[in-house]
Amino acid sequence: MDTDTAIVTELNGLRRRVPDVTGSVLTGVDGLLITHDLASAEAESIAALAAASVGLGRRFAMTAGHGDLRETVIHGSRGQVALYPVGDRALLAVLAGPGTDPGLLHAHGRRAARSIGELLRSRPAGNVAAPVPGLLDNHAPLAVRTPMATLPYNPALPRRRF
Repeated sequence: MDTDTAIVTELNGLRRRVPDVTGSVLTGVDGLLITHDLASAEAESIAALAAASVGLGRRFAMTAGHGDLRETVIHGSRGQVALYPVGDRALLAVLAGPGTDPGLLHAHGRRAARSIGELLRSRPAGNVAAPVPGLLDNHAPLAVRTPMATLPYNPALPRRRF
């Protein structure tokens, strides 16, 4: 079985092992979709949001002095999303219903992330997103953003009133 098929098999197995899992998304740390097993067309959006959430989670854990991020869980009124780092180049987002047992979800989600990480390491390097510089570097400065008030005014653009 090739690596890509093995990864999809792992995602499908996660859905079978945890009853309320509705799908999974595997994405690079850059937010670009690698693969998914979602029924909806939202996989690319979920991949981008997952990467942003894990990036913030890693920075938060580091700043708080809590070590490496293990996972991030988002609980909503109609379900939860668990995000697991997959090595330093990818992450796994697992979507589950509101009645999902968190212990079962984490046990199988962590196992799937480890298994997929091993599979990704066996792939040629060009097929996996490169690490984002500074994402895992604990001493990298945060990006500098320009406040909107300092941007030059362009009268050709319509003004919105808030």
